[in-house]
Amino acid sequence: MKKKILIIDDSALMRRLVCDMIHSDDRFEVGDTASNGEEGLNLLKANTYDAVVMDMVMPRMDGLTVLRNLQEMKKRVRIMVFSTETTEGAKITIEALELGAVDFIHKPSSIMGAKNEEFTKEFLDKLYEVSRAHLIFSRVPAPAKAPKAVPGFQAAMSQPLQMPLTGKSAFRGESGDKIVAIASSTGGPRALQSVIPLLPGNLDAPVLVVQHMPAGFTASLAERLNSQSRLTVEEAAEGTQILSGHAYIAPGGKHMNIVQKGGSHVVHLTDGPHREGVKPCANFMYESLADCGYKNVVCVVMTGMGADGSEGISNLKPRKKCHVITQEQSTCAVYGMPRAAVTRGLSDEVEPLENLASAITKHVGVK
Repeated sequence: MKKKILIIDDSALMRRLVCDMIHSDDRFEVGDTASNGEEGLNLLKANTYDAVVMDMVMPRMDGLTVLRNLQEMKKRVRIMVFSTETTEGAKITIEALELGAVDFIHKPSSIMGAKNEEFTKEFLDKLYEVSRAHLIFSRVPAPAKAPKAVPGFQAAMSQPLQMPLTGKSAFRGESGDKIVAIASSTGGPRALQSVIPLLPGNLDAPVLVVQHMPAGFTASLAERLNSQSRLTVEEAAEGTQILSGHAYIAPGGKHMNIVQKGGSHVVHLTDGPHREGVKPCANFMYESLADCGYKNVVCVVMTGMGADGSEGISNLKPRKKCHVITQEQSTCAVYGMPRAAVTRGLSDEVEPLENLASAITKHVGVK
């Protein structure tokens, strides 16, 4: 059965171009179109669609307002955001993902861009994944909410739980022999907001994150997470020194490797080809950790399509003491990357999304 798609965009030309792309693929059919968010929301109240393609900046009601209304209504809708490449567009896109949008794609700037074969393929493949995504209705936890207690670990956790909730931890230290490395893709930006903000500021390890995103969007993701977290969250740059109390997000369009430089570890970015169809690719991050000075690596594989992370972890495990935590299926938007790790026998622990922060803290401890 064809997937029924709703298109919400104030541009009649863009609606036509999206309709043409959808009609070119036997997997889909256009259910309805709407010229603004208000019309789109009324259609969503009255009908059911497999997925929605939605612009963010529209008259009468913008895309973020539509998402907030759907959240208040507790209505589950699979939405793919049509995003602009501007800095403001990136910030709006990150907020849209936080509010429940499944994924996003750049809006082409011209008719020729929309008719480009490469763009059409990316659009249709991404739309298909969105149309099959598992929707979990849950609000992003309050930014400063304390991590859940871990049995037998409460005493060690007492210090971070008593810290002021509005500021960063004063703890900023040279990283020791432990590091956390997270891989995520589709559904990841929202899921990361249920993990990174719940980690204590004096976590006894730095945190690396590879989230599949294009250039221009990871900086906004890092800024958003930093505003919610007791860790300092930043987009990684070439030569950035790795410190405990920090989380480093791989920049979109670059592969992130960790290299040893003297007695420290620093970020080394490479501009090589895509791997697993993505850039950044978590496999490179995991493989680089095999040659660094960290003796203990906690790998966390979260929601996302594909199998990124598994090959890198399989190459890392024989070289390091490596504990792999995979996100439990029912809490994933797309159970692809965790499934691949489980299928290959790499997973040491399976946890639902809400338990990931406490599981990480349990394994690396606090200072």
